[in-house]
Amino acid sequence: MSKLMLGIPKGSLEKSTAEMFAKAGYKISISSRSYYPSIDDEEIECMLIRAQEMSRYVEKGILDCGLTGHDWIEENGSDVVEVAELVYGKVGRKPLRWVLAVPHGSDIKEAKDLEGKLIATEAVGMTKRYLARHGVNASVEFSWGATEVKPPKLADAIVEITETGSSLRANNLDIIDTLCESTTRFIANKEAMNDDFKKNKVEKIAMLLKAVLAAEGKVGLMLNIRENDLDKALVKLPALERPTVSALAEEGWVAISTIVDEHVVRDLIPDLTACGATGIVEFPLNKIVL
Repeated sequence: MSKLMLGIPKGSLEKSTAEMFAKAGYKISISSRSYYPSIDDEEIECMLIRAQEMSRYVEKGILDCGLTGHDWIEENGSDVVEVAELVYGKVGRKPLRWVLAVPHGSDIKEAKDLEGKLIATEAVGMTKRYLARHGVNASVEFSWGATEVKPPKLADAIVEITETGSSLRANNLDIIDTLCESTTRFIANKEAMNDDFKKNKVEKIAMLLKAVLAAEGKVGLMLNIRENDLDKALVKLPALERPTVSALAEEGWVAISTIVDEHVVRDLIPDLTACGATGIVEFPLNKIVL
């Protein structure tokens, strides 16, 4: 039987990735004692790999596909197919930023002030390219972790990834520039995408994962209303595209089905009731295929 080798990012994205796959219909069980999670699809085999390394193994064909940040694809210079952009993270659903940060009160205010300084980072290649663009000569040292605590004693500045900036602020660091923004990408090996079975499997997974993210923060609404009050209700209903209206067996009544942002429902339901709506049902969504 043909198998698709799928890389799951180990670390900060591990839990949120498994949750996203679960909503897409794939149950991934991760054990702390194994780097090979089980998945309820006999055509897929999973492996836990650090996001920093994922693109290298996908490029080599050791993995057929995997999830990693666009920043690590660029850092590694990997030649892979970016199948889909998936904006999700361990805290929220927004792009991550690689930022240049210095101790609060530092004399370093912009890139040119880094001349002759020492910068600690995990993204050495990205940082060196940034310095080259600004014509600055500085030392770049690979950081094995806890990068935020290195200034000012172990480094003059750092280049670090952040989602909210809270860790940097907690360590008394100020952000003075952004090197790049990055989102998670579902990537595939080029040769794998020339294999009909693997290409079809990869594209199916990508479609379902995008559908999961499209459904986040949205709910479905169904309600009944008299035809005479329909226009009043439609004015109140923001829809993904437009509400579906269908006739009911009882003459003079229609049913409305639509998708709305979850945060507006608390105000929307009372408004719809005031318009004459009855039988209002709110239901969660796992996927929206656009």
